[in-house]
Amino acid sequence: MTSATPITTTDLASSLTRLGFRAVSQDLEDLLARAIKGRWPPHALLEEVVRLESQERMRRSMERRLRLCRIGRFKPMADFDWNWPAEIDRDVIERAQTLEFVREARNLVLVGNNGLGKTMIAKNIAHAAVQAGYSVLFRTATDIIEDLQCDSAELRRRKLRAYGHPALLCIDEVGYLSYDSNAADLLYQVINRRYEQRAVLVTTNKPFREWNQVFPNASCIVTLLDRLTHHADVTVIRGKSYRVRESEEEASARKKRP
Repeated sequence: MTSATPITTTDLASSLTRLGFRAVSQDLEDLLARAIKGRWPPHALLEEVVRLESQERMRRSMERRLRLCRIGRFKPMADFDWNWPAEIDRDVIERAQTLEFVREARNLVLVGNNGLGKTMIAKNIAHAAVQAGYSVLFRTATDIIEDLQCDSAELRRRKLRAYGHPALLCIDEVGYLSYDSNAADLLYQVINRRYEQRAVLVTTNKPFREWNQVFPNASCIVTLLDRLTHHADVTVIRGKSYRVRESEEEASARKKRP
């Protein structure tokens, strides 16, 4: 009777990779060296394997959710100047950052002129939600409307289901462009699908009374706003554009250079 051929570390690493144990396979030699040096009992080695794999899978999961979310680049809230807006409800925004509204399937609407940090705030909340393990989509209103304006009714239904699925849907820049009445119907279907089921975060530069200018001749605007604001925190940010302030400061600094 012949003894079994010993498996090499390289072969073992390849087998672990095929089984999905990527973290362990990548650092297998280091793991075995630490186990031998520390004289780990079998259960301790298995516990470390579980810890490494769990940690790696959580990292990959967050990377995947961030990629699907499409937040893009953004400044952290630590850089937000709370003293710049003439009016801002800091309590509402800081409470939103705890993700309470996501857990309760409520909505959050940020209303204000351009350049006051609405998108920055929304992106920080979206990022915090991804880090907390929630599924998140971050899209502009134009992105969503153009995505849903497809010829196939079946494809549109699948896309609507996709927008209804994540725990948090962020709809940025409602009101920056004007649309036809069909666009309002599509946006209504998205909001209605999520109504009382999952959270929506909307940023807009238009007060609600002016949404009929964004979606002229749309009969569903009243119903859309009714669904959006029924279970929602609506906060208005007032003041001058922060971007204009930054541009003025940069121009002033350039003039002072020799």
